[in-house]
Parts: sequence; C-alpha cells; structure tokens
Amino acid sequence: MLWLLPSATVPNYYTGISITVMVRTPLTPQERHRGERFGALLRQARGDRSMVDVAAAAGLSAETLRKIETGRAPTPAFFTVAALASALNLSLDALAAACVEEADRAEQAMSA
Repeated sequence: MLWLLPSATVPNYYTGISITVMVRTPLTPQERHRGERFGALLRQARGDRSMVDVAAAAGLSAETLRKIETGRAPTPAFFTVAALASALNLSLDALAAACVEEADRAEQAMSA
C-alpha cells in the first residue's frame, strides 16, 4: 500500500551532494597560437613514428595526442608535456624555449 503525504509533512533532507560547474575562461589568441606551435613541434619531433606509438610510450591515448598536435588541447597538463617530451627524447627546456620564443615573436608582430 502506498501512502501519499502532503508535501508539508515530508521533511526536506539535505543530501550533502553539491554540484559545482567549472567554466574555463576563453584562451587568448596568443595562447591558441602557442598551443598550435607546441603541436607542430610535437608533430615534427614525432617524425615517422605513428601517433599511436608515441601516445602509448607517453601513457596517453592517441586521441589526446591528436588534440594536442592539432591545437584543440592547447594547454596540456605539465605531466602530459613531460611524458611526451620523454617519449620523443626532447628536453622540456627546449620545448618551453621554442614555444615562448615563438609566442614572443607573434606578440611583437601583433603589437607592431
């Protein structure tokens, strides 16, 4: 038998569950350009190796590597970058320098 009680008699219990919405701020043109440059550097360093092989060596999915290489994921996490650098025998310093130098040149060109 199902008893229906008026809503006034049903206690309102807090479940302790809260939902937080994260909103990512849009990337600046410089950040998008830096992500595209980073992806191009990875593609160049990968050479003839397949995307699947490099992704597996770095502990990533091929889809994640594809997004990074195409600039669709322009700001990968540090540990992702470090794993890719290791899989491609690149130094983090060289990657950072190449991306920063390119970003600086692009920023100077935009401000001129």
